[in-house]
Amino acid sequence: MAGNIDLCIPVSEDKSQQEHSQVSTEEDFDYSKRGQWLRAAVLGATDGLVSVASLMMGVGAVKEDVRAMILTGFAGLVAGACSMAIGEFVSVYSQRDVEVAQMKRDKKISGNEEESEKEALPNPIQAAAASALAFMLGAIMPLLAASFIVDHKVRLGVVVATVSLGLAVFGWIGAVLGGSPVVKSCFRILLGGWMAMAITYGLTMGIGSTVM
Repeated sequence: MAGNIDLCIPVSEDKSQQEHSQVSTEEDFDYSKRGQWLRAAVLGATDGLVSVASLMMGVGAVKEDVRAMILTGFAGLVAGACSMAIGEFVSVYSQRDVEVAQMKRDKKISGNEEESEKEALPNPIQAAAASALAFMLGAIMPLLAASFIVDHKVRLGVVVATVSLGLAVFGWIGAVLGGSPVVKSCFRILLGGWMAMAITYGLTMGIGSTVM
């Protein structure tokens, strides 16, 4: 009597199921995990770009001297970077204290679990350094754009164009990494930057014309 022969034929997984699994994994990605560092980076760079450019536009409304614009922008860069670093350090440290207090109340810190929980806590020094560097990255753009332009009106135009380009790039990066609509994000950030520069330029020119 012949023995039964069992044949094991490997069946490959349906390709459509694999693609569906990949799509599901991408759709299930939690973009909120990027929220903290993304907010700090985009906010710092945008703040540096808009605030320093607005300062330079304000000075340019009443003075044509390129040195006055550059010195004002540089002072804004240093002061703004320090302010961002200190503000982010205090904010993140306060958040850290709240999380530690909550973990103690919930009795979550014990044994090996204590180390893992401590590693998951936000780092105030890293957050402060990231915010300062992001601010400086944004602030240096209008400074470099205006440094080599002699003509006053052309200089102001170059600053506005550079800020617009930088804001569009930052808005695009934030939208792509955050999973939000690109056009809406870029338009929102551009509109805010234009308004800040226009208001600073207009008010400074008005005050300067009455004082001088």
